[in-house]
Amino acid sequence: MQALGWYINRLKQMPLGEVVYRLKRAAGEQAQLCGLGAALRVPPPTYPSEPIHWLDAPPEVNTETYTQAADRVIAGQISLFALKDISLGYIPSWNKDIRTGIEAPLLFGKKMDYRDKRLVGDIKYLWEPNRHLQLVTLAQAYKLTGGAEYLTALRDKLESWFVQCPYLQGPNWSSSLELGIRLINWAFTWQLIGGVTCVVFEDQKGRIFRDRWLTSVYQHAHFVAGHLSRFSSANNHLVGELAGLFVAGCIWPLWKDADVWRVQGFEALTREAMLQNCADGVNREQAIYYQHYVMDFLLIAALVGKAVGITFPPDYWARLEAMMDFMASIMDVSGNIPMIGDADDGCAVRLSQERDFCPYRSLLATGAVLFNRPDLKAKSGGLDDKTKWLLGEQAQVYYGLEKRRTLPVRCAFREGGYYILGTDFETQSEVRLVVDAGPLGYPSIAAHGHADALAFTLAIGGREFLIDPGTYAYHTQPKWRDYFRGTAAHNTVRIDGLDQSVSGGNFMWIRHARAQCEAWSSDEHMDLFRGSHDGYVRLPDPVTHRREIRFEKLTRRIEIVDTIDCQGAHAVELMWHFSEQCSVIEKDGVIYVKNTGILMMMRCLDDQVAVLRFDGDSERPAGWISRNYDVKVPTVTLVWCRQIMGTTTVRTVIDCAQSIRPYTARDSGQLSATNRS
Repeated sequence: MQALGWYINRLKQMPLGEVVYRLKRAAGEQAQLCGLGAALRVPPPTYPSEPIHWLDAPPEVNTETYTQAADRVIAGQISLFALKDISLGYIPSWNKDIRTGIEAPLLFGKKMDYRDKRLVGDIKYLWEPNRHLQLVTLAQAYKLTGGAEYLTALRDKLESWFVQCPYLQGPNWSSSLELGIRLINWAFTWQLIGGVTCVVFEDQKGRIFRDRWLTSVYQHAHFVAGHLSRFSSANNHLVGELAGLFVAGCIWPLWKDADVWRVQGFEALTREAMLQNCADGVNREQAIYYQHYVMDFLLIAALVGKAVGITFPPDYWARLEAMMDFMASIMDVSGNIPMIGDADDGCAVRLSQERDFCPYRSLLATGAVLFNRPDLKAKSGGLDDKTKWLLGEQAQVYYGLEKRRTLPVRCAFREGGYYILGTDFETQSEVRLVVDAGPLGYPSIAAHGHADALAFTLAIGGREFLIDPGTYAYHTQPKWRDYFRGTAAHNTVRIDGLDQSVSGGNFMWIRHARAQCEAWSSDEHMDLFRGSHDGYVRLPDPVTHRREIRFEKLTRRIEIVDTIDCQGAHAVELMWHFSEQCSVIEKDGVIYVKNTGILMMMRCLDDQVAVLRFDGDSERPAGWISRNYDVKVPTVTLVWCRQIMGTTTVRTVIDCAQSIRPYTARDSGQLSATNRS
């Protein structure tokens, strides 16, 4: 019944054109099941006279870092989400979820329900090793050292994959995005080992391996081209699929169909870059981690295209630059970025093995080089290995860019719906408050959006105070999925214990709260945001939540005015989620929050509000933060609670004036903790 409800909700989100499209595609899948329309016979490849070459080993990377990582890959060692340093074995069980031990059957992939944990376990744990990011690591080690052991391991692992994952069979042939990402990683691997001229292909066994690999490349691209995510599924999945298709057509121009893949990928990527990303640089999925994901796909496609003489249009590059501006503007002086929307720790390709690697700062470093932006260089913090591998000799431009130029922070992203209040940006005295007044997500199902209208995050001096708690889980833990994407897990108002938007499944919202900015101003004295949303007008007694945030720059004081516009009785909750690095103490109605030497104070000016405190409560749930997929740790959540009758206003004041004063032992001795949960 639960599955039936999901399908009904999903159908409701589809326009008639999508229903027709999906019916046609289902018929095509049924035909493939019978052997019709599948790439069962792959045309023989025709090799170009001049092999494509676009990747070189950077001169400045630490070779030992990559050989050590490759040695772990050879041994089958991997860290996978919550599992650290586990063993997949030299020859992995490619259809097995290492977390649950469940091995998925070799059923027709497009008919498999990969959401069924009884059938496949946790599909995220199964899919991740099959993206073959680890094969790129082997290829990097070979490129740096010429060690034959890396080629041998690469061949053995790939050949085992071909045997265990036959064409169209099993969970690794169920999602076009997974195939697109695998194509990208195969393309990087192929290039790094030298392509068709690699020594591993020289003998008869090697030529058989080469032909088997190229057969699978063709089958992958053929599959992706015929199963693109369209209509309500056309989010980052479509971008990743198109990037994989385009890259395959460029790197392996061995068949006539490769011309079609290149054209199809190029034209659709150019279109989707505009459709899925606002002109102000905000990705329409309203999920910051997926914005980084989409940027990687767009960058990789454009760089591969450049290597083969295909130039993406100026507005494509301009959109990428705008996306970098947005990312840099919401990043605090220490490099922290709010965890708005979904995140799953995935990446298009893993090129850096640096311990302190940051995907966001890496993109800014790449952008600094590509767009000649000293301000992005200043925000990036340094030239990382991923940028070096991607850009080759061009990466050296980074060192010649002007020094000590800070980023001119953009504070209003009106189309995307984000507003930044604060002062002293890019200094150790900065206050940076990021308000979310954007749409729920993109497209109609808003798959990766959270019910976070009018929520905000707050960082002071590069320390996180009020945070978005993150994502934690996707498929196998519905209680936690509902919590982390729900209104209760965000610094905003919840009415009558309900989410602002109505969920229809793990990756589907069937009613969207619509947020809007009603007023925005910023001058040398004060920043002002005023907005509202209609998520609760669906109630029998309609409710509108209005929020005004004022930041006084001289006094470093924030005032939040929440107005609940209604006629009847309602239960109101204001949630406040603190970083796990904070200590939170209440005394005489004042909340004192310390984070590594910085002290913030907050209080509610409404004496009818009751304060609840939660520290890692699993029953409610509340008081959790998840910085990595499938990993959560306790933190502090405070909730202002009040029963209201008719329109009511609740005021909260946050004092950052003492934010740079060291937090002393005397402060600690004056305060005592209370827990009224």
